[in-house]
Amino acid sequence: MNPSVTHRPVTLVEPGTVKLERLLPGPVERAWAYIVESDKRAKWLAGGEFDLRIGGKIRLAFDNSRLPNEKNLPAKYKDSGKGQFEGVITRLEPLRLLAHTWKWDAVETEVSYELAPRGKQVLLTIVHRRLTKPVVAKVMGGWDVHTGILEDLLNGVEPRPFWATHEKLSAEYAPLTQ
Repeated sequence: MNPSVTHRPVTLVEPGTVKLERLLPGPVERAWAYIVESDKRAKWLAGGEFDLRIGGKIRLAFDNSRLPNEKNLPAKYKDSGKGQFEGVITRLEPLRLLAHTWKWDAVETEVSYELAPRGKQVLLTIVHRRLTKPVVAKVMGGWDVHTGILEDLLNGVEPRPFWATHEKLSAEYAPLTQ
């Protein structure tokens, strides 16, 4: 690992698989709601309905322009960060674990969200599998900033700007994915 890179909460655990661990304010029920409820999830990641049962369909409707953003959005991001993604729930243990497929660029990736109580806090662990090499650093930066926004929301502080933070983090993660 490059010692000049700041420690980040996302790691490359094997080619095509990234893992994020972030401590959030509890309780578990509140963190769970921000994962499974469309209106809450849209504030930090993407809206879209989840049919909460094994085999249930999920839809992620991204519009990163609606997330916290810097005041002067660079033109290169004007039409970025928008799209619809679908998948199917593969594992479900309410208030503890949700996993679903996520069809992305003709590749069926899989994401799991796991919550574990840590006193008054909650450890969120996200594992994203079957990523293609060209997107790994962007996905690492994406999960870092998206969950950072979630952390800010749950802490009741002004959320960090999405695009400026994502650009910086993707650049920091890039050397780790080579």
